[in-house]
Amino acid sequence: MTKLLDGGFEAGEEGLAVVLLAIPVTLALTLFIFYAYGYTLNRVTLFALIFSIGILVDDAIVVVENIVRHFRLPWNQGRSWSDVAVEAVDEVGNPTILATFAVIAAILPMAFVRGLMGPYMRPIPVGASAAMLLSLMVAFVVSPWAALRLLRGHTAKHAEGETEGKTTKLYRKWMGGLVQNARKRWAFLATVVVLLLLACSLVAFKAVRVKMLPFDNKSEFQVVVDMPEGTPLERTLAVEQEIGSYLHTQPEVLNYQIYAGTSGPYNFNGLVRHYYFRRGANQGDIQVNLRSVDDRKRQSHEIAKEMRGPIQEVAKKWYARVKVAEVPPGPPVVSTLVAEVYGPDYQRQIEVARQIRKVFEETPGVVDVDWYVVADQKKLDFQVQQDKAALRGISPAEVSHSVAMALGGAQVGLMHVPSEREDVPIRVQLSRESRSSVEALRGVYLNAPDGAMVPLDELAKVQEGTIDKNVYRKNQREVVYVTADVAGAEESPVYAIGTLGRKIGALKLPEGYGIQQFTAIQPPDAKKLAVKWDGEWHITYEVFRDLGLAFAAVLVLIYVLVVGWFKSFKMPLVIMAPIPLTLVGILPAHAAMGAFFTATSMIGFIAGAGIIVRNSIILVDFIKLRREQGMPLEEAVVDAGAVRFRPMLLTAAAVVVGAGVILFDPIFQGLAISLMAGEVASTFLSRMAVPVLYYMSERGGK
Repeated sequence: MTKLLDGGFEAGEEGLAVVLLAIPVTLALTLFIFYAYGYTLNRVTLFALIFSIGILVDDAIVVVENIVRHFRLPWNQGRSWSDVAVEAVDEVGNPTILATFAVIAAILPMAFVRGLMGPYMRPIPVGASAAMLLSLMVAFVVSPWAALRLLRGHTAKHAEGETEGKTTKLYRKWMGGLVQNARKRWAFLATVVVLLLLACSLVAFKAVRVKMLPFDNKSEFQVVVDMPEGTPLERTLAVEQEIGSYLHTQPEVLNYQIYAGTSGPYNFNGLVRHYYFRRGANQGDIQVNLRSVDDRKRQSHEIAKEMRGPIQEVAKKWYARVKVAEVPPGPPVVSTLVAEVYGPDYQRQIEVARQIRKVFEETPGVVDVDWYVVADQKKLDFQVQQDKAALRGISPAEVSHSVAMALGGAQVGLMHVPSEREDVPIRVQLSRESRSSVEALRGVYLNAPDGAMVPLDELAKVQEGTIDKNVYRKNQREVVYVTADVAGAEESPVYAIGTLGRKIGALKLPEGYGIQQFTAIQPPDAKKLAVKWDGEWHITYEVFRDLGLAFAAVLVLIYVLVVGWFKSFKMPLVIMAPIPLTLVGILPAHAAMGAFFTATSMIGFIAGAGIIVRNSIILVDFIKLRREQGMPLEEAVVDAGAVRFRPMLLTAAAVVVGAGVILFDPIFQGLAISLMAGEVASTFLSRMAVPVLYYMSERGGK
């Protein structure tokens, strides 16, 4: 790193040491900030520190690079090095302060994202903002002190004119022609716009897909089995055993546990999706444990996705509903897709929910469709004929007790076995054949006081009915849930919701109106049938909405800061123009790596906007400085790009190296891609775009 493109600092290891000195000092102070806020050291806070490393050396790079440049100037030879260092820091001091606050203005609004994702991601903007403030203090205090002691002897022998390499000379020649030729300027700007439009088209053509968070690489998943109501436990177990036989043949599966009639052990899915409430002979759970990440090549999502088809084939033979439930990568949701059906009548809600469930099942890419409606289950009530029972001298309680003992058994005593530590309970119960039908139970006899044996059929009549069913409510309003997951080419609820929304909106209701759909709020009243989308889509909508509002606040804050400094309403537009240029790198990089554009990608885009505005501020300020020194406008814009490109490039390199650490993390990969690709693209494009726009602005747009 001692020689980067045109020579970096050209100060050897000493220059690198001065810059890197800012990292441990700033990180130590940032950890104290985390401690003050009550944050623990976890995955998110550690990634927040890694994310901060790329930007906290920004100030030190600008300050140290300018000190080195001033040390090399021929007319500074023989002067007091302290005076030269102070003069160099003063030259970039004000724009550096402004640029630092511009980065903070870009990052800090993300701390106010609401919903489940807000607290989850908050350490990143809080930590990065604190790190930027602290790095500014270190750059103005520690970095000049270290530069005086490590760099002055090394750089004094150099002259500024000797440091320009071939690329800088080529840049001066190219930019000179670009600035002086109006046709070339407009052609360049048109090319940039075309590149931006082509990059954005990747989203429209689904080469880059939007998702809240990508799939994580977990070591487990669950297979949740629901048989028809009334299915005996043995049949549920048989289905699970057949699924288990298939799982046993898969090389990535380490082991699995079958739970029939009950839930599996408490885990994240059990708590979030309420699987631990599952009890009943028709319900089962298979806990599938995968081999270690080091012992398998594929991610857990790819494995679960491939296994879903064969598992569903087994389920169809047994008329079972089976869901392959992966552990959510981020904030908990009941399911990826959740449609909440509201209306004035609960039975009509169920009928509409049945139609919506059919739409789900017919939509490609929508899998594991289910609903929170219990099917009718027959109930047999033994009604005691009290007059006949009284004639026999048998009370209704005796009849009830006899039926309960026949079905569920009863403990009648204890057996003392010498080989057992505890007494063995003696339980009396009819055999399964004798208690599996109404006809068999009718043959149960009760002992009358006169010694006669009276059949149950003589004392009680059997009445058929339906078992009472659960009615789900949300905010005290009756609701029917339809749930599903997504799999296939897109694997994101964003696109599935678009298709489902159109199909549900086209449903014809006898009431004479269409089904209204809501995302952010519950339907205001229950007078009409309506659907509210929940699950991962609701969080995705909420997060991107809040990040969009945060980005709008970022633009306003940066605009106000720049207007206050440059005393111009059009100069902020020149400085902020390169912000969209980051997408020229971000979106193609996501497409090339096959990555989703996620909430963390959006955070990286917003943070990158702050960094690129910072570079633009320093570039424009240097143009103004050169013009104040008497340099013509054409030469000033070219010279600023040539001289200030070195710290811009070093900043980009620091961001790339810092973000590269988290590039292969499944959750934070989007953040790394946005920072790395966006910073590289915008650094090279803004080096030409900002001087050109500044020149056109000062020349009246010509």
